[in-house]
Amino acid sequence: MLPDCESCKGSGGLTYMAVSCSLRPMRMTCLAALALSAAASPLYAATHEVAAGDGAQTRLQEALILAEPGDEIVLGAGRFALDDGLSLDVDRVTVRGSGMDTTVLDFTAQKGAGEGLLVTSDGVTLRDFAIENPKGDGIKSKGADDIVYHRVRVTWTGGPLSTNGAYGIYPVECTNVLIDGVQVSGASDAGIYVGQSRRITVRNSLAEANVAGIEIENSRDALVEANLVTRNTGGILVFDLPSLPVMGGGNVLVRDNLVVDNDTPNFAPPGNIVAGVRRGTGVMVMANDAVTVEHNTITGNPTSGIMVVAYPLAFEDARYNPYPRKVAIGPNRASGNGTQPQIGGGEQLVAMFGGALPAVMWDGLGEGAITVDPALAGWTLALTKQGQGPDDARPAPARFAAYADAVDRATAGAPAELDARLK
Repeated sequence: MLPDCESCKGSGGLTYMAVSCSLRPMRMTCLAALALSAAASPLYAATHEVAAGDGAQTRLQEALILAEPGDEIVLGAGRFALDDGLSLDVDRVTVRGSGMDTTVLDFTAQKGAGEGLLVTSDGVTLRDFAIENPKGDGIKSKGADDIVYHRVRVTWTGGPLSTNGAYGIYPVECTNVLIDGVQVSGASDAGIYVGQSRRITVRNSLAEANVAGIEIENSRDALVEANLVTRNTGGILVFDLPSLPVMGGGNVLVRDNLVVDNDTPNFAPPGNIVAGVRRGTGVMVMANDAVTVEHNTITGNPTSGIMVVAYPLAFEDARYNPYPRKVAIGPNRASGNGTQPQIGGGEQLVAMFGGALPAVMWDGLGEGAITVDPALAGWTLALTKQGQGPDDARPAPARFAAYADAVDRATAGAPAELDARLK
């Protein structure tokens, strides 16, 4: 606490205080410390307003560069015609538009193949605007902790094309991620993708006409709830892959989602891991640990309602476990799935099971891999070792151990304090 200084009382500003106390060296030392503190954490956050129109590229990127921690960048209504990607590396900045249908960042003329917006700072909030037709990913946040995506839309307006960007919403190597009320369509990999991250919530969002609707990959402590996932190739994917900096995905809760009519032909570029996702996959868990899938409505997915499988390809990473472990399939409303499975011998399998495949498919790999609610029927490929394919399958009805919850619910999902930034 500073010593009393009558001449400083009521000054309301650091400059006046410094002048008033200039003859008091001890107080100047205190004021210098206070000034340094103020420089590190501004007393007053600024608002930077950016309108659509001529020069929008320069004006918007300049606002992102000049912002200070705590500032807000407000994007006006209209279409921002942009020809290059944007970047933000300042902590605790909010980028706010007037609505996902009224503030549109249009990257149709973008040069190069980068993302529309790259965020590499912490505590950022992105809300109420849209990104259209980026050449690469829509919004990528890399190493950006405590990030919030709220009411953001990413759309490739030409429909499902392999030349579209890979990911719509793309946090990677982040801790504390809240994705709420976003909409993504047309991504050639995953609409909403969270990779190599922890403490994640994806909710109240629409993923439509992507290859994968929502993908949680090599990540832990995730909650995926209350989303509409429709007309994708595959609906919700929970994967763990080898040879990445972060592996060991798990503790993922998938609940209360609508996973319906995921029947779009796969349009991923050749060689992409999701190029192997079968058209008509509802929920797929691959090589993950401690995943619970419950209280979802899963209907109209032609290949399978729920799939639990091992990683099928060869790998060299000795750290990697390719098998699913402790996957719990709880009560779900599953119907009308598996009527036209995109797998070898699909027609014969459908006939064998009386017109549609059972709700839950397991490849047979992973000791104690899966527990299932008794109300859900299942079947197995009965594979015997990792790396086998459909030619090695011996399809048969499956009997599973009774459902036992696999998730630590106290740690699944983003911290509650991120919700305050939705207001």
